[in-house]
Amino acid sequence: MLKGILTKVSGDPTERVLSRFRSVVVKINQLEDAYHALGDSQLRGKTDEFKRRLSGGEPLDDILPEAFAAVREAAVRAVNMRHFDVQLLGGMVLHQGKIAEMKTGEGKTLVATLPLYLNALTGKGVHLVTPNDYLSKFGVQWMGPVYHRLGVSVGVIQHESAFVFDPDYAHQDARYHHLRPVAHRREAYGADITYGTNNEFGFDYLRDNMTWDDSERVQRDLHYAIVDEVDNILIDEARTPLIISGLADEATDLYKKFAALASTLRAEQDYEVDEKHRNVTLTEAGIEKVEKRLGIDNLYAPEHLEMTPYLDQALKAHVIFKRDRDYIVKEGQVIIVDEFTGRLMPGRRFSEGLHQAIEAKEGVQIQRESLTLATITFQNYFRMYQKLAGMTGTAKTEEEEFQKIYNLDVVMIPTHRPMVRADAPDQVYKTEQAKYRAVVNRREVRNAVRHAAAQRRPAQCAER
Repeated sequence: MLKGILTKVSGDPTERVLSRFRSVVVKINQLEDAYHALGDSQLRGKTDEFKRRLSGGEPLDDILPEAFAAVREAAVRAVNMRHFDVQLLGGMVLHQGKIAEMKTGEGKTLVATLPLYLNALTGKGVHLVTPNDYLSKFGVQWMGPVYHRLGVSVGVIQHESAFVFDPDYAHQDARYHHLRPVAHRREAYGADITYGTNNEFGFDYLRDNMTWDDSERVQRDLHYAIVDEVDNILIDEARTPLIISGLADEATDLYKKFAALASTLRAEQDYEVDEKHRNVTLTEAGIEKVEKRLGIDNLYAPEHLEMTPYLDQALKAHVIFKRDRDYIVKEGQVIIVDEFTGRLMPGRRFSEGLHQAIEAKEGVQIQRESLTLATITFQNYFRMYQKLAGMTGTAKTEEEEFQKIYNLDVVMIPTHRPMVRADAPDQVYKTEQAKYRAVVNRREVRNAVRHAAAQRRPAQCAER
């Protein structure tokens, strides 16, 4: 109610932002013919000109219209794609350190080239953060020719590897076409623009802070980043901890002992499950059963204190973590499945003995426990950037959280053409069974409609 009243009095805040930018769009469009007349070397020379002007004290915002015009012309020549006016608006929103909400299919990948190039002119390095390795690699391969036309270097960080874009390089693996591998990740981070996943950027930050010598660090200062699927990374995964671990003592037989014990306990009778917080709590009957199996009088007595962590993790492994959903077993190893992307995460392990509890549950070799050496959440990591921006198709619903946690405003970018797709709201069901029942019911209704239409069609033809 209050928000609606304020909007009526002061106007739509999104429209106020966009109205300021529309005059800049006019300037960019006025430069289009002049930049189209430039030769390739002259277009590339614009990058050196912009850098000289910046070093002379000219503000970055004053260079924006010309820089955006240069990127637009480079995109036309390199990938035959011309930025629409609304995409220029999106680029300005990202440059201002805000979140651009753009509908699916409006070209966020192309939009990002505008602020990435502009901010890369400072020489401090800029990052494009994606949810998975494929999007990072694909983004560099697709937009790499645009940056190359402007004389700007671009690298990409992948899991256990790094590449720089090189149009003259033919990689032996066709999936990495034009991506030249580098011996050290520092070279990819040393590029003007670096693409990578939130996981890789975060882990590289942790490793840099564990080095004994600055020469071993790979990242530069965290200057500017654009986060793709920003609601997923900065809200849904915000508190997900990145952990670098070291090996502790050999795993004990208590994991196997409590895995066998947990398998005998029954839901509701012996324990209760908190799905929201992913926790399992023993009931009074469950405590009595555990004490009887262990041959002790009081499970929570000080002399038995070391047993409770093994019991807690065994219960989580058996009740909360499901095979082929949260993890898979492959070649005698438990491999984590990323809950957000569905991708396998070899080499990553659950902490605090949970991974060992799952290994005991699955009957594979139990690896040594680990000690946490360094850790950080995505929320704390991304708040360290001097300037942060994001783009997604769905951000307005989390606007208050973005503002409160990251001081990020959300601006809705209009579509290039009127929307013809109907974006229906999400339907949430209380149970998985109810969801699948609804799917079957809808399928039956559609089949019945299609069948009725098919029966009417011959009669219509006969009348003609």
